[in-house]
Amino acid sequence: MDNRLSFFARLFGVDTNPEVGMWLLFIAIYLLAVLSYVLGFAKKIKLWQNIVIYILMFIGCIPLTLFGAFYPVAECMVVIAAVMGIYRFRLHQDKKSGKIKVKSE
Repeated sequence: MDNRLSFFARLFGVDTNPEVGMWLLFIAIYLLAVLSYVLGFAKKIKLWQNIVIYILMFIGCIPLTLFGAFYPVAECMVVIAAVMGIYRFRLHQDKKSGKIKVKSE
């Protein structure tokens, strides 16, 4: 079973201490999902709408954690967060240099 675990599952010790390892895997997946959301999709919305989004994201990360023990879910989320970070950085650079016009509100 040890050789079938994903990198993050082995890193967090799901094989040696499953309870703590799965919680750490869940926290990592949830934080990566939040980071991806903030970098790529978040808009200025009301507080209660943000709370609903983060609660639904929390619930949605539960099955991702179960899959993440054997499939590279967390690893893919690291790539997603990196791509979103690069996108956000490039967008900021283009706005700063004047290549993209910012709408006046």
